[in-house]
Amino acid sequence: MRPSLIADLTAAMGKAFAAEGLDPALGRVQVSDRPDLAQFQSNGALAAAKAAKANPRALAEKLAAHLKTDPRFAKVEIAGPGFLNLDLTDDALAAALATPDALLAPDAGGARGKVLIDFGGPNVAKAMHVGHLRSSILGDALQRHFRFAGYAATSDVHLGDWGKPMGLLITEIAARQPDLPYFDAAFAGPYPAQSPVSMDDLEILYPAAAAAAKADPARDEAARIATAELQQGRPGYRALWKHFVDVSIAGIKREFASLGVVFDLWKGEADVDPLIGPMLDDLKARGIAELDDGALIVRVAEPDDKKETPPLILVKRDGGVLYETTDVATIVDRVRTFAPQQILYVVDQRQHEHFEKVFRASRKAGYAGETALEHIGFGTINGADGKPFKTRAGGVLKLYDLIEMAKAEAGKRLVEQGIGADYPQAERDEIARQVGLAAIKFADLSNYRLTNYIFDLERFTRFEGKTGPYLQYAAVRVKSLLRKAADEGQTPGPIAIHAAEERGLALALLRFPDALEETLRTRAPNVMCEYAFRLAQAFSSFYAAHHILSEADPALRASRLGLAALTLRALETSLGLLGIEVPERM
Repeated sequence: MRPSLIADLTAAMGKAFAAEGLDPALGRVQVSDRPDLAQFQSNGALAAAKAAKANPRALAEKLAAHLKTDPRFAKVEIAGPGFLNLDLTDDALAAALATPDALLAPDAGGARGKVLIDFGGPNVAKAMHVGHLRSSILGDALQRHFRFAGYAATSDVHLGDWGKPMGLLITEIAARQPDLPYFDAAFAGPYPAQSPVSMDDLEILYPAAAAAAKADPARDEAARIATAELQQGRPGYRALWKHFVDVSIAGIKREFASLGVVFDLWKGEADVDPLIGPMLDDLKARGIAELDDGALIVRVAEPDDKKETPPLILVKRDGGVLYETTDVATIVDRVRTFAPQQILYVVDQRQHEHFEKVFRASRKAGYAGETALEHIGFGTINGADGKPFKTRAGGVLKLYDLIEMAKAEAGKRLVEQGIGADYPQAERDEIARQVGLAAIKFADLSNYRLTNYIFDLERFTRFEGKTGPYLQYAAVRVKSLLRKAADEGQTPGPIAIHAAEERGLALALLRFPDALEETLRTRAPNVMCEYAFRLAQAFSSFYAAHHILSEADPALRASRLGLAALTLRALETSLGLLGIEVPERM
């Protein structure tokens, strides 16, 4: 793991506590709540004094005496009833920045274990829409953070391809084109290699099928029967279903590519179909599954539940399986195939009860083994009315249209700011794409994942305030500075700290390891968003207060260029972990 300044200071404080016969865990150090008074603080002396029935200020004096022998500290001061305020020397800060690779380079993949991340979750035959945005952006940011921190992270899109929507489509096509060979039970094959429907066709057919089933109980029953026959292996239905999947995946991959999101696995619910029969037999044989009113269920309620927890249904009375069934079988498959230490499900918080039942059933059956199962829930994207975001006409906004809206709004902002007016059109278009995506991603990720937020492209694309475009512009400004320095033959050199703004920037840079670990711990990239924003602000203060290229002292000029170069690397690294690109110029 990369060195953390907070961890190092906590270790030093812990030794001081241990030397006084106290619990070293009480020696936790944190960034000061009052940066005008100190850089860091430790409040553990109060708790330790209470446990030891000692005077907290007197105990703090003893702890301070141990720390004052450490040459890294410029100040060890007691405040109030026994708080310890700490400042590091400028030399200690400079030394901590002297190995940027240790601070900002990714750790070796796999060293910290395996994690499988399930996110995205688009449905076959349906266009991706704004409802897929948070899962895609959050899941991608998490896989980037886990990989950077040294985990072997595997991502799975987990397509919705095996439920009743497939039966609805089959029956709709049968109603419109009954002569197709897929509906002839006597047809021996081979079935056509060319799909009878395109993705555009499916986007029309599915809503029509859903409406017909809602209006006509006979159509609904036909769709239910078709779903069961598909799952039971009817050849024509399987062949038609395969066309649905293939044309859908081609479109879905394009959508994810436009977001800059990549998956390792393109599996769906249907991939575990061969495991379901043996799994059901096993659960019945061990008495974990039982029949209840014709359905096969697993009771997952626990004695300390605060509310009634319904059973997990494995097989309906009509013989059909549910998402719950395929999700348990998917855990079987993932544990056998990948043996991950963790499986994370990045799915809307409204699905929490579903995952709780799936996890409980999997643990009860012993299928999870030592693998931790965790639902990473998130809130909704809302419109100005506070309700889930829709188009002006009241429909669900397609993801492609959303991205195009962001690019157009970003293009307007670039014109307003006078950015790129003399650039080639292709470069202006590329910058607009990068800025539009940064606006969407940062707006989403800068909110704690469980909160809902209002979608406001005009605000998201601004170059002021806590936005993706502001951070991109901050990084581009550093790039421009370093390019100009290189043109003048000036190069970054060893960093030395002399002024308050340099000190503030150094401290901001050194918080990267803690931001990374806190993001992983909370599964919440808003921590990294805040780090990037604070770093950009610290650089802005430094840049405004000090000459850099015009500094007459060569060593001081080289040092400040070194701080600038390290800031750029930290900004590009933190933004990259959020899936945000930085243009070369703006």
